[in-house]
Amino acid sequence: MGAIDSSASVGLVALIKRWGRELGFQQVGITDVQLEAAEARLERWLAQGRHGEMDYMARHGTRRSRPEDLVPGTRRVISVRMDYLPEDPAISQAALEEPTRAFISRYALGRDYHKVLRRRLQRLADRIRTEVGEFGYRVYVDSAPVLEKPLAEKAGLGWIGKHTNLINASAGSWFFLGEIYTDLPLPIDTPAEAHCGSCRACLDVCPTGAIVAPFELDARLCISYLTIELRGPIPEPLRALMGNRIYGCDDCQLVCPWNRFARRSDEADFLPRHGLDTATLIELFAWDEPSFLKMTEGTAIRRIGWYCWLRNIAVALGNASPSPAVVAALEDRLEHPSELVREHVRWALGRKSGD
Repeated sequence: MGAIDSSASVGLVALIKRWGRELGFQQVGITDVQLEAAEARLERWLAQGRHGEMDYMARHGTRRSRPEDLVPGTRRVISVRMDYLPEDPAISQAALEEPTRAFISRYALGRDYHKVLRRRLQRLADRIRTEVGEFGYRVYVDSAPVLEKPLAEKAGLGWIGKHTNLINASAGSWFFLGEIYTDLPLPIDTPAEAHCGSCRACLDVCPTGAIVAPFELDARLCISYLTIELRGPIPEPLRALMGNRIYGCDDCQLVCPWNRFARRSDEADFLPRHGLDTATLIELFAWDEPSFLKMTEGTAIRRIGWYCWLRNIAVALGNASPSPAVVAALEDRLEHPSELVREHVRWALGRKSGD
């Protein structure tokens, strides 16, 4: 790629942001690769063991916090956000309050966001290449050791809130992030200012107390970690706190006052599939493995596998009001081939008998 002067760089940034909007991103920002403060926070978090069994968080060393170590030659990061909210949050809240319903984090109800954003980012990179010629870049969507939230914060897309999610002052937090690492010497954006103030709604609402202090998350207590990342038994003291949440948890976003500015997404890919937004626990617990694979095809849910899916639902059924139908559904899985599933089923049935 030939050198581009400062005026050309400014013009290119304007084009990149326009192209990003045309491709369905609600915002595009650009930042440098200096993440010293974020690196120090990550190292403290890892040293405290708060990543649980997510060994990959430590596996890559400084490549996560130093983009130029991951992709040599990286000078800038183009950070994007795409809104995904599929329904009025009041509907989500109502689902949480109905114990027989299965609650799935709203980001996972539609098509796997990794695929949607990666395809759009690649198209954005293709447009840049058409404009400037060959250049160095890599596209990422939660698929490599990337500190996406600190990068997005530095790129002006929002600030990291007390729940450790990114918040945008005009759009809330119901959005996905993606990045293009590049060697282009682009002008950078101004980081967003934090506006959480004295609010502690997210800390107070967290069902398991995973937000142990403002801006500090212990993943080992987080329902998203327990239902998605953890592959073994869910710790017994946390099971009764999980309610009907079988894949992820949205509580901290549902109470965040900044989400009154969130807008529903018009992306068809993010609309709920196969009635997952209204399904009952008993209905989903009855799926055999082929049904699970078919009904979760193309979604982020499939990655946890059928056994963890049943494990999670067994816990939710254990938290549901006792009924003959709930007991019958659990008893049907007492002889399941997986001890992981059987153990959680026994726990759930014990809750029904008062043991």
